[in-house]
Amino acid sequence: MTVMEQRGAYRPSPPPAWQPRTDPAPLLPDAEPYRVLGTDAATKADPELLLRLYAQLVRGRRYNTQATALTKQGRLAVYPSSTGQEACEVAAALVLQDRDWLFPSYRDTLAVVARGVDPVEALTLLRGDWHTGYDPYQHRVAPLSTPLATQLPHAVGLAHAARLKGDDVVALAMVGDGGTSEGDFHEALNFAAVWQAPVVFLVQNNGFAISVPLAKQTAAPSLAHKAVGYGMPGRLVDGNDAAAMHEVLADAVRHAREGGGPTLVEAVTYRMDAHTNADDATRYRTDADLAAWRDHDPVLLLERELAGRGLLGEDAVTAAREDAEALAAQLRERMNRDAAPDPMDLFAHVYAEPTPQLREQQAMLRAELEAGPEGGER
Repeated sequence: MTVMEQRGAYRPSPPPAWQPRTDPAPLLPDAEPYRVLGTDAATKADPELLLRLYAQLVRGRRYNTQATALTKQGRLAVYPSSTGQEACEVAAALVLQDRDWLFPSYRDTLAVVARGVDPVEALTLLRGDWHTGYDPYQHRVAPLSTPLATQLPHAVGLAHAARLKGDDVVALAMVGDGGTSEGDFHEALNFAAVWQAPVVFLVQNNGFAISVPLAKQTAAPSLAHKAVGYGMPGRLVDGNDAAAMHEVLADAVRHAREGGGPTLVEAVTYRMDAHTNADDATRYRTDADLAAWRDHDPVLLLERELAGRGLLGEDAVTAAREDAEALAAQLRERMNRDAAPDPMDLFAHVYAEPTPQLREQQAMLRAELEAGPEGGER
């Protein structure tokens, strides 16, 4: 007699017919990136919104070029430019309400500025003065995240906590295509979908993770397809089309706010500048690659649309450029002032309640500073 033949033995029964937990069809992205500019959909776009987007794009482009110049002059330690990605940056900031939160990566200083943070404070981290140069609570902008994708679980946690408290808050988290190869990315999407957290994940697919092309990072049809594996909608959008970016992100934010859960948006764009000032992009891409994208420049695309519809006159172009130049001039003037760091700031914002060791070190440094150079000799 076998074990299975004994009286009372466990006899497995056939499993029930398998059914998917979620219908995957509504979650799948479009086959091609969604576009508005240059299509019939553009005629339905709000002209006032398009003009606002245009002014912000011109301002953003000038901000990028000025910050890059400041890096070359030694006023910034490093600057990861978002030139070519301004439509993603501006749209991400404009679709949020004041009560919402933005979780940027290190390349997203333009989105931070468009959200209302002081331009100099937004660059303080990249200058090396502070870990974060602005108060995150003032504009509801999390600190710029240099480690890849670590801000994504933070966004999920904040959004989930806000929903548990009954707060009407949406978190928008920005990450590059390279960040989607990090474990934090997958953990964040999984938690967000299970909890139905009000989060929008914006992936700016700019072609390269420093020098690694997307084809060497993933074999998926698109990064937006990754959403289906976690049970959330994926949207594929032309990241250089400011009107399309605003529409898709606004829909995702509305979906999250109404209790629909998270959305993964992949914006197909291109990084026109090098990864940072420390990178030599000529080692992994050609001038021909850049030329193909220059004709698809986000500023140029919107300018063509507005001009073609008779919505953009010379006065509006001049006003946008003058506003951008004023921003650049202010940035130059303020960034060219030498910082005067206070050594006692070493102990600020380390712990909510300073430890005994920290207080001891603080007192020691204060005594040495008060004694002056000679008194500090040992």
